[in-house]
Amino acid sequence: MTRDGSENTAMPDGAGGRQTGGTGSAQQRVANEPAFVLHTRAWKETSLIVDLLTRRHGRLPAVAKGARRPQSQLRPVLLPFQPLLVTWSGRSEVRLIHGVEWQGGIPQLSGTALLCGFYLNELLVAALARDDPHEEIFDAYADALRDLATAPFQSGVLRRFEIALLAALGYGLQLDAQAPDGAALLPEARYRYLPERGPVPHHGPEPEEGVVVFGKTLHDMAGGDYGDPVTAGESKKLMRLLIAHPLGNPPLHSRQLLIDVRPGSQHP
Repeated sequence: MTRDGSENTAMPDGAGGRQTGGTGSAQQRVANEPAFVLHTRAWKETSLIVDLLTRRHGRLPAVAKGARRPQSQLRPVLLPFQPLLVTWSGRSEVRLIHGVEWQGGIPQLSGTALLCGFYLNELLVAALARDDPHEEIFDAYADALRDLATAPFQSGVLRRFEIALLAALGYGLQLDAQAPDGAALLPEARYRYLPERGPVPHHGPEPEEGVVVFGKTLHDMAGGDYGDPVTAGESKKLMRLLIAHPLGNPPLHSRQLLIDVRPGSQHP
């Protein structure tokens, strides 16, 4: 079932945010594009500006006219963490949503899983330039939402997504050999992981630069296994460093909320 907005108001000039690619001022219409809602904010009296993550067009802003009206058909479907098919038209700077169709298939997130979902959304908004498509990121995000809904512990889901995100952006992790000689990582050995180099053998106190982890932690991360509590703790610390390196340590409010709600446990 297609949901249509109807408010007749002028479009905003752009919608803020960084932009790459796009089609200049050319008009285009895109129909039934797989998408997720990352963020919404009020615009004028009854409309929303929606930050969408789309599979083939990347992250983009769009206006949903009249979506804040109680009787709007867009209002009940423009929700985060739900797979949608979105139809829009407009210039590359901003789009006008014509229809949204809910696809289902992902259980509603709740509790800690819901906060983890908001963390993923904040991370994507911080990491992705607009109009820069990464289909592999879209697919990894969809998988992460499904896993968050069912996993007993969310930390492994977050780490796997973070690794996939960095790899897609060109910051892949070196988890199978030490730098710079490519020697095998020893499970019980300690390594200092440097963002620009990878893991190097470490002896002594905690360094000022990089994060010290066991070789087993890196092996576990390569295999997507976060069941070991030491691996869970060290990988969280390492991923914070590696995410902050290219992104400049953006403020992620959901991370602090998770710390407040679940101190010392599941927060990213």
